[in-house]
Amino acid sequence: MSEADTGGGLQQSTCKGSSAFEAQSSRSLRDFIRTESGSAGMLVVAALVALAWANSPWSQSYVDLWHTELSIRFGDGGLSMDLHHWINDGLMVVFFFVIGLEVRKEFAIGELTDRSRVVVPLVAGITGMLVPAMIFLALNPSGEQAAGWGAVIGTDTAFLLGVMALVGPAVSTQLRIFLLTLTVIDDIVAVSVIGIVYADDLSLGALSVAAACLLVLVVLDRAGVWQAGPYVAVVLVLWVATVESGVHASIAGMLSGLLVPALDPRRSDVEEAARTFRAFRQSPMPGVQRAARRSLTRAISVNERLQEALHTPTSHVVVPVFALANAGVDLRDGVLGDAFGSALMWGIVLGLVVGKAVGIFAGAFVSVRLGWGRLPQGVGLGHTLAGGALSGIGFTVSLLIISLAFESSRLQDQARVGVLVAAVLASLAGWLAFRFAARFLGQRDAALPTVLSRPVDPARDHVAGPVDAPLTLVEYLDYECPFCARVSGVGDELRAHFGDRLRYVTRHLPLTVHPHAELAALAAEAAARQGRFWDMHMVLFAHQDQLELEDLAGYAAELDLDVEQFLRDLDDDELARHVAHDVASAEESGVRGTPTFFIGETRHTGPHDARTLIAALEAAAVAR
Repeated sequence: MSEADTGGGLQQSTCKGSSAFEAQSSRSLRDFIRTESGSAGMLVVAALVALAWANSPWSQSYVDLWHTELSIRFGDGGLSMDLHHWINDGLMVVFFFVIGLEVRKEFAIGELTDRSRVVVPLVAGITGMLVPAMIFLALNPSGEQAAGWGAVIGTDTAFLLGVMALVGPAVSTQLRIFLLTLTVIDDIVAVSVIGIVYADDLSLGALSVAAACLLVLVVLDRAGVWQAGPYVAVVLVLWVATVESGVHASIAGMLSGLLVPALDPRRSDVEEAARTFRAFRQSPMPGVQRAARRSLTRAISVNERLQEALHTPTSHVVVPVFALANAGVDLRDGVLGDAFGSALMWGIVLGLVVGKAVGIFAGAFVSVRLGWGRLPQGVGLGHTLAGGALSGIGFTVSLLIISLAFESSRLQDQARVGVLVAAVLASLAGWLAFRFAARFLGQRDAALPTVLSRPVDPARDHVAGPVDAPLTLVEYLDYECPFCARVSGVGDELRAHFGDRLRYVTRHLPLTVHPHAELAALAAEAAARQGRFWDMHMVLFAHQDQLELEDLAGYAAELDLDVEQFLRDLDDDELARHVAHDVASAEESGVRGTPTFFIGETRHTGPHDARTLIAALEAAAVAR
């Protein structure tokens, strides 16, 4: 959260609807994508180092390193595993914990809150796992090799996003969101397979402790505990219990992440944080500092704080270390030839490269054609084919499952060669599919529209300033959105700067997360019928916490409106159609949150303080 200062430095913050984005996407989701994409390069380097090391004259040192025993003792008890298991059963739990946190956040306050938008990636995700598994089992129907079917169901999100940044469209935000939603489903199933199908002998006592830990996490969530410490302590106990239970510890990471609460910042907590911060600025004493830090921490959910702390080290340290420990296949002494002659390797290659692409495309195509759901705005079926092809990069999850599925080092080597070959071929297939979609289907960018779909109409839009002014600023707003209230004075500053050169236009976008926003929009339009739109506009922002019907009637009386006529107009279908028209224009223009500004006909994606908007408008004036 940000607040204006005397310099007008308001960072870009928006209220989000059930499928809302800040510009193209939410800030946290953009950070997630950026971190995952950046880690792909480190993954490649780690994998290449592992391969070079395993095939060098010092290859035995590579093997010996990962078999080094490491013990942690607590009196007579403790854990003892070799370094390879500490990475796969320990560090990778943190990786899956972060995934669980992100899944919980997306279902609670992110993209997956709009269940209608989940249907297509859900179906595509399921078919994108079933088809690869069927292809693999068709080539490996029985015997020890059949146990490797789980290696073809997973997708490496970091590799996927990193390669798409290289071979995909210049702007692919909406496709990335579609694929991230798909990989959420992918990850849940893959981790369940790891934890259940590839479990060792089970210990009921340890499983009981693990179940009790999950129950404690639920209680912490319901009790509204906001400190991170209790959650972390319970997760550590859960991890130890899961390791001792015989179930693979990755499922502990995913489940515990899913149970850590994610909430939008409450207005009361934000205001309290602002109050204590101001108190510290006036009296920088240790006690006041502790109170300010506590209130600032409380304003952000424990889920997001843990993600902030763990996501970057997980992506930039844990996953590359995992690749270093698992990608080192000694290809000498006929291993490579043995792999290319095995049904196991080809089952993995065809399952990942062909099965993922066909499964994801078919699932998306069928669900769209049958009307079960729709693709994100800006994403075409050609994009889903290309994204499905890139989903054949199964690296991290595939290597982990291979280490669990096979005891034979020969089979492990064959399978790992298949994963590496599949990563190369899937990247090439994705590049070709993107080129095909761009050239023959006209599907170049996979992004939200950036152009105002319906031009300003002075006969129906509310315009402050000359209707024929050369510069236009359009704002989509929500009267219950606190960020809209904070920038409500920006229009006055801009008009003071530009004078008659600027017209400022408002349009309604009442978000579903704000229960009174639509009624407030109707109130503004009802006041407009009596020539008092801008007066009601300011009153509504000044009383965001009081927007019930009786409150609106009181504001109408304060503005000397005909209250009876005002109340009748609130029920007028014509006003409802006016608001619906604005909402439709927002959807068509790629608007997913409030406030959103357009400079002329182009959506503004930077901060929305007065200084930044003045600079953008001046640039638009020069470009005319």
